[in-house]
Amino acid sequence: QVQLVESGGGLVQAGGSLRLSCVLSGRTFSNYGMAWFRQAPGKEREFVSTITWSGGGTVHADSVKGRFTISRDNAKNTVYLQMNSLKPEDTAVYYCAGARMVVVRRSGDVEVWGQGTLVTVSS
Repeated sequence: QVQLVESGGGLVQAGGSLRLSCVLSGRTFSNYGMAWFRQAPGKEREFVSTITWSGGGTVHADSVKGRFTISRDNAKNTVYLQMNSLKPEDTAVYYCAGARMVVVRRSGDVEVWGQGTLVTVSS
């Protein structure tokens, strides 16, 4: 059974940093393009960042470009999201996602979702 488990969310002041982690179990991690999505209260889930199977390529949403970095460690079956210069508008539940594709940018392409971790940025 494939499963994604996230950790690292919490409360942080504006301008601060957090690192989210997500571990895949039950499948070969290196076969999965991985991504992070987020959903703010009252809004639709949106794409944040994605990384290729090998980690050699990344794509970030314009809203987080230059502040967030996605990375992965295939030896640890783990994908990370380093979030710097956080803003109140980054407040959301962050979801880890995976699919057997090079990159994952659309919710409809996701094969497995994590349970979500709440990130709250205070002003």
